[in-house]
Amino acid sequence: MPLDPQVARFLQQTAESASEPEPELSLAEQRRQSDEACLRDAGEPEAVATVTDRQIPGPAGAIPLRIYTPEGPGPFPVLVYFHSGGWVFGSIEASDTVCRALAKQTPCLVVSVGYRLAPEHRFPAAPEDCYAATAWVATHAGEINADARRIAVGGDSAGGNLTAAVTLMARDRHGPALCFQAIIYGETDYYEPGTASYFTYANDYYLTRDDMIWFWDQYLARKEDRMNPYAAPLQAADLSNLPPALIITAEYDPVRDEAEHYARRLQAAGVPVQLSRYKGMIHSFFRMLAIFDQSRHALREVTTALAAAFAHTGVSG
Repeated sequence: MPLDPQVARFLQQTAESASEPEPELSLAEQRRQSDEACLRDAGEPEAVATVTDRQIPGPAGAIPLRIYTPEGPGPFPVLVYFHSGGWVFGSIEASDTVCRALAKQTPCLVVSVGYRLAPEHRFPAAPEDCYAATAWVATHAGEINADARRIAVGGDSAGGNLTAAVTLMARDRHGPALCFQAIIYGETDYYEPGTASYFTYANDYYLTRDDMIWFWDQYLARKEDRMNPYAAPLQAADLSNLPPALIITAEYDPVRDEAEHYARRLQAAGVPVQLSRYKGMIHSFFRMLAIFDQSRHALREVTTALAAAFAHTGVSG
């Protein structure tokens, strides 16, 4: 299918702006600009009942959380959300608009996790922080008006990768009982040699193959880590006994095939999976609510799936 017309216009505008020379930027400045772009592309934030920032103990220091509470008495089902950014970029602030929308439209309580970033903190820092935050939510559900019986995890891009990792960690470590996982174009395997989509969409579609190679190089500390299922979930020998999943992919995305392969592996292991490929879309489209109509459709698919999972797990909150 051809590119969605809105995507074609966006890529043209991006290419025109990229043709202008830019000075060498520090990583801190790149992160600041990345966060600004995320917020701009997401559009106007929705109102929720309360937004609370707090810190919890983590494996290597405090982990920042931002807790979004919808209207109503609770206790609420909860989504623990892991942001995008290739394990290098992204933040709680950058995913604020998306998390507000998820909290309001599901409705559910959303806990956004400020996990440690590479290259300062390489694997396994990010998944360990995300798992610690998920375990904290299960243990301290009463403190935040959450229902510990109805905990889901989710995220986009690197956050999707971390979602898959956390479900594996929770199973392997006999941790929190998770009722659902939402993996939005998540990376599930190390790039080498790369799937067909890695080459078909290597360039000119926002996220490039070279980008992914760079992100993996920042993230992994050792060559052996590329075989670790908590870094590359497709490397897991056993994908059984994991929570039901919604896996969203974009047609014009280098990581499309590995995400869809992960969906098929889960299904073969007996895990209920809903797989949705968004035609004509590119990587990162989910958070671009102000730009693409299909972004809002994907958001609705996620919130509908979450609501159904929460309703199936217990009495609606």
